[in-house]
Amino acid sequence: MPPSSPLPRGGVSEEFLARLVAARVIPVLRSTGEALALAAVDRCISAGLDVVELTTTTPGWRTVLSEARDRYPSHLLGVGTVLRAEDAQDALGLGADFLVSPCPAAPVREVARGRRPFIEGGMTVAEVLAAADRGIAKLFPAHVGGPSFLRSVLAIAPSALIIPTGGIALRDVPGWLAAGALAVGVGSDLLAQSDPAGALRALLVDPPSRTARGEVP
Repeated sequence: MPPSSPLPRGGVSEEFLARLVAARVIPVLRSTGEALALAAVDRCISAGLDVVELTTTTPGWRTVLSEARDRYPSHLLGVGTVLRAEDAQDALGLGADFLVSPCPAAPVREVARGRRPFIEGGMTVAEVLAAADRGIAKLFPAHVGGPSFLRSVLAIAPSALIIPTGGIALRDVPGWLAAGALAVGVGSDLLAQSDPAGALRALLVDPPSRTARGEVP
């Protein structure tokens, strides 16, 4: 249900922001079917992850979201690759906590406005900063520019909240966090680990973060 009072800019509450910062890694789940997608959600949450992003490219994603919402009412479940207003409406109606697009998407922005956070994608400096000015930006595809691109953007806009996603291996996460990422989206490489929980613990033992530098409240 939509909150009873208006949300801050971009629908980004302090609680939502704090949970993203604490998560550090956001799994972006693309699967070939409902059963595989649900199994992936289960595996991520069993690994201790609080935030999970499903994608509309997964067949039956609405069913997956509905089932995952029932199983995990207290976790943050988002829907990514949202490009159409209709999909945004469906996702929010099924209980999505946030929406994500890979590029500027005004129709989705309008649906999310005042209801839930919208993490809007961009690749150029202009696109990323415009999205960050509205709330949280998704840098996509992040591997093209690498952490050095993120550092350059944050050098001119140090308060921008940016989540890099796309082509990022799990081993690269600390470098992105050190560059100033709010959190990092990781796809298939996370689930490819035989022990995702152990891999995350080994990787994220006190990595540098924007919180430690005092840049995120």
